[in-house]
Amino acid sequence: MSPLFWIILGIIVLIVAIYITTYNGLQKAKVYTEESWSQIDVQLKRRNDLIPNLVETVKGYAKHESETFEKVVKLRNQLTQVPASDREEKLKVSNQITDSLKTIFALSENYPNLKANQNFLSLQEELTNTENKIAYSRQLYNSSAAQYDQKLLTFPSNIVAKLHHFTKVDYLETPTEEKEVPKVKF
Repeated sequence: MSPLFWIILGIIVLIVAIYITTYNGLQKAKVYTEESWSQIDVQLKRRNDLIPNLVETVKGYAKHESETFEKVVKLRNQLTQVPASDREEKLKVSNQITDSLKTIFALSENYPNLKANQNFLSLQEELTNTENKIAYSRQLYNSSAAQYDQKLLTFPSNIVAKLHHFTKVDYLETPTEEKEVPKVKF
């Protein structure tokens, strides 16, 4: 066999190795993005599990605030009914729950006995920690999505991505109302 044969064979092996490595890199980035989304899902479930306990604890102190509680419970139930594949709707309802929880925590300022209740304080701390974990998980998802999308746009992985129909994933965005500068009045 001539040296030209070995050179051509070496080039073919090199191209196949690059192709396989690139394809596997795209798959890993896609899986990592999906895994980081599942972290958000886990934290949303954790928060949903804590909400009924918080609502029951606060109900005893603030009986006339039932509209707020009903809204939180309704949103929680709505979130559990959203299909796992509908990420946009899941995040929309989740953001509404976050706003409602802020209202409940603000209510505690009007009820000194509630503010002193150990169960309430514990639940408030757990929910605050969970909200922080949700925020971190969203950041992780966006980082994963950026790395994955970058692979879809750069050579040579963009060629492999097009051949195998890899598609771009969207970033999670902060709702417009949360971007507004808070108004502070004295």
